[in-house]
Amino acid sequence: MVALAPSPLSPVFRARGLGKTYHAGDVDVVALRDVDLDIAAGEFVVLLGPSGSGKSTLLNILGGLEVATTGTLSYQDHDLTAASDEALTRYRRDHVGFVFQFYNLLPSLTAYENVALVTDIAANPMSIDEALERVALTARRDHFPSQLSGGEQQRVAIARAIVKRPQVLLCDEPTGALDYATGKLVLDVISRINLELGTTALVITHNAAIAGMADRVVYLADGRVQRIAKNARRVASAELAW
Repeated sequence: MVALAPSPLSPVFRARGLGKTYHAGDVDVVALRDVDLDIAAGEFVVLLGPSGSGKSTLLNILGGLEVATTGTLSYQDHDLTAASDEALTRYRRDHVGFVFQFYNLLPSLTAYENVALVTDIAANPMSIDEALERVALTARRDHFPSQLSGGEQQRVAIARAIVKRPQVLLCDEPTGALDYATGKLVLDVISRINLELGTTALVITHNAAIAGMADRVVYLADGRVQRIAKNARRVASAELAW
């Protein structure tokens, strides 16, 4: 069992002995094994590891998209391992914003309209224009996805994720489909949202250079947490090189 890296802040996520096994016919595939992890409010955490290390499975469980097979997981006072489908839906709607490698924008809607979709289910959304301003897309608000670059589409996806003011922003390889320069711009947006809004941010990557942006780095391999490291300082996206 890997010792937890201490955090001075109270945890919003608390995982103990977390495991996930997928059943495929007569074959069991173990994706996560005995994960212990605390995530503090307002932290920027990078989950780093090779393909198949369990990063996406862990993120999906933290986001309430999947349920662990073993162990316990809580978000504040929500027990996510015992929650019903309805409770997990409420949890995702009220607390979590997702950003994925692929943008999943509706091609028939403008940037403004894609972001607006989320405000209908949010209790206290920010204005759509504020969300677009935070990702530097005010001038592109009336453009359709086909008129936007990959980086701009990803920033629309981030605006869509943050417009409902989530406490947690979960990002699965958000720069995976982007070139070097554009990826750094997207990472800068995520970092600023974390710092300016106090949003707890978790970013999955296989790119070790991105780890420098985090408060802490969780290294995974073979479904296990191998180690947890705390950065002495957070590196700005402009300082990254890979």
